[in-house]
Amino acid sequence: MTGFVEAVVRGRMSEVRSALAGLDEPARRALGDELVADVRRRRDAWWWQGEAATLAVAAVGTLSTPTKVAALLGRRSVWLSGVDAAPVVDVARERGVTWLADVAYKLADRLPRDRMLAGWRFVAGLLLAEKAPPPTGDDFVRGWAAAQGSPAPRGTRPPTVDRLRADPFLDALLPRLFEVDGVGTELARGDGAGTDADALPRALAALAAEGRLDRAALLNGVLGRLLRGDRPAALRPFLALHDLLAPTPDEVAVRSSAYLRLLADGPGPVARAAQRTLREAGDAAEPEALWETARTVLARPEKALVRAQLTWLDRLARQHPDQATEVGAVLAVAAGHPDAGLRERALTLAARHGHRPEAVTTVAEPRDDLPPPLPAAAAPPPIADVDELVEEVAATLRGLWPASVLERVMDGLLRLGTRDRDRLEVALAPVLRREEVAEYEHIWARSDPSFEIDRLLLFVARIGDATRRRDGWASTLATAGGGPAAVASGRPAPMWLYRLRLAEAGQRLDGRDDPGLLSAPTSATGAVEPQVLYERLAALGDRPYWRWDYTQALLRLPAGVDEPLAARAEALGTPGGVELAAWLRGGGVPAPVQEVVTVGRRDRSGRYDWSYDQLPERRRLVALTPPADVDDRFGLLTVRPAAIGRRIFDAGHLWPAVLPGHRGVVAAQVLPELAMAAQEDFAGRGPVLLTLAECTGAGGPALDLAVAYGLCARHEADRVAALDALLLLAAAGDLDAPAVGGHLGEMGAQGQVILTRAVTPLRDALASGARLSVWRLLAAALPPLLAGPTPPRGTPDLLALAAEAATATGVRIEVPGLADVVARGGGSRLVAEARRLTAALAA
Repeated sequence: MTGFVEAVVRGRMSEVRSALAGLDEPARRALGDELVADVRRRRDAWWWQGEAATLAVAAVGTLSTPTKVAALLGRRSVWLSGVDAAPVVDVARERGVTWLADVAYKLADRLPRDRMLAGWRFVAGLLLAEKAPPPTGDDFVRGWAAAQGSPAPRGTRPPTVDRLRADPFLDALLPRLFEVDGVGTELARGDGAGTDADALPRALAALAAEGRLDRAALLNGVLGRLLRGDRPAALRPFLALHDLLAPTPDEVAVRSSAYLRLLADGPGPVARAAQRTLREAGDAAEPEALWETARTVLARPEKALVRAQLTWLDRLARQHPDQATEVGAVLAVAAGHPDAGLRERALTLAARHGHRPEAVTTVAEPRDDLPPPLPAAAAPPPIADVDELVEEVAATLRGLWPASVLERVMDGLLRLGTRDRDRLEVALAPVLRREEVAEYEHIWARSDPSFEIDRLLLFVARIGDATRRRDGWASTLATAGGGPAAVASGRPAPMWLYRLRLAEAGQRLDGRDDPGLLSAPTSATGAVEPQVLYERLAALGDRPYWRWDYTQALLRLPAGVDEPLAARAEALGTPGGVELAAWLRGGGVPAPVQEVVTVGRRDRSGRYDWSYDQLPERRRLVALTPPADVDDRFGLLTVRPAAIGRRIFDAGHLWPAVLPGHRGVVAAQVLPELAMAAQEDFAGRGPVLLTLAECTGAGGPALDLAVAYGLCARHEADRVAALDALLLLAAAGDLDAPAVGGHLGEMGAQGQVILTRAVTPLRDALASGARLSVWRLLAAALPPLLAGPTPPRGTPDLLALAAEAATATGVRIEVPGLADVVARGGGSRLVAEARRLTAALAA
């Protein structure tokens, strides 16, 4: 390594610039070739501020084209955050480089979103130095928006409106601000000091008021963004800008169709803003269009929006008596609203304005009206050829490996890697190099299947030190002994079981014509049919099987005794057959004891432990204890719930495929993650609950509690998954509705979950046909909620839903505490809904 490259690696800027001074082009290019080769060798090295700045200077000072410079600086290991463009511009001027703008354009296209946000100032600095127009790609626009609200690198910033007025990128990028999805989250950063979240919308409105920006273009851009939709947090700054622009009645009239669309279909805050704007603008919309939109609005679940629409329609009917009949018919639409109070108000107003609805009689059946559940889907077929295997790998790299994909790829690597290794290497190696797949030696990486599969792929592609990998796999398997020795570390068993199986796979790749995994799932849940496992053992014959692969195969069998198949397996006369026979006769994995426990927060770690106060105070979990005569050497049947805030190793997506026939065991293991989805800001935990519902085996308290947490998950997608799981369990007769309701009510009364989140999925479950299940669930949830002096928010909604469910089923279930609430009297909604449920039960 030359002194020049050493100076670059160490971030010694002055030495690098001194070394470049006076060099001719051949000498510069020679240094550039050496620099590129060295950076490529350092696959695991990361270039941060000082080192990245020096690397940028060296790249522009030695490389011959903007493509080469962008390729070097655009590597995932190079972080341009905080890198000043000025030294790079100076070196370019000294060398006579004229393509700095091309470097900026290529970086803007090459850098992924997170690194574009981090390196935006550097890219923008190159463009400003060259007086070049900015690119208008999504990521560059996001970076520009983020830069408006991020702290200045040095010193204080001028007011936001002054900065925007002088911004050379403003005119080119402002139209794109309304077109790029998610950019609103960057606008919400405010003034960079965290003190004014509306600083940017206020600045844009001020520039429109002084004529610097076109007011009509801003208003059209805002409406276009709201019509396209986005996440709520990303839409909030655009709503703020809309309110600051304060459209006049004439401006609203020419855009009335857009406002009506937002009122009908926009998310809650957007619909409310459109409703308020139209209402304040008077007769901006045509009556027929307004009536049609109102019918849609009155069917929406947002009670405040519907209530305001009822009031607005009532006012319009009084202002325009000639249209009262039409208004009355529109008001009657809300007679079918899920909220009983809104139904009553709508019918009262409709009757006031001349509408007379026909009486409707509903005959209910005291049962769920759900279709029988379909069996779980079959697992996808094995990978048939090299091209299919490489496509599957390329599609999954850099993401979370689902259990089904991990199993399929492992099986394909074993079969194709021992039959057509050379072809597989040729096809796989370019994919791994393009994605810059490398080994990581961090202690967490050594137990994460995502990193272990990377090692296996690199071994198959003959990239890196094969001998070191073989030694590592041998050490892993030797350390395991009779069971995963690292279970005591607190990492979940699936990680270690997968690690052992992947280590076995690495050793198997040195063989020939491997038959593939005995444990390859036959079902999408991860289950293996006993008959299929028997056939695989029969085909294996006298050849030895691999211990951890076979262990996983046995764990994937359904629970229960199968004597006829056990006799056939024993007749094979092989060690594998004898072991399968014993497993089938023993009933499989024994059921552990489940105990519901409540844990508190971890200990405060220090004076500045800011995250401690963000943690929930209590959490209900399930402890698992294996039967007294069972040696739980895998750590699968043992759960000792940790305090809230202790590190949770995210392996929930792997658990169902490890024990697909034991719902209760899996539910207890993934329960902390489901609880975090309800009590903290964790997303994406719902699918494991749906997979769990598709599995088999007894659930017990752990499954009941998992469903209760899922109904209260913070993110809507997770609540939808919980709804699907509830319906699937109910249809199969596996839902213990009173137990789920009991957990929901007790946790809601203690403030462990937010009850209002559960209302929509339960209402949807009722509408989907799970009438009796929802009623039994609510009848068990309400008593603990009504017992306290001040029931938590959401209790009136659950009472209203319970009244609907009781009426729909015709089943009477006593609700302790209901009469006490009615006896309080008064006009509160809680008492009103309690009276309504009491009346439904009496009927």
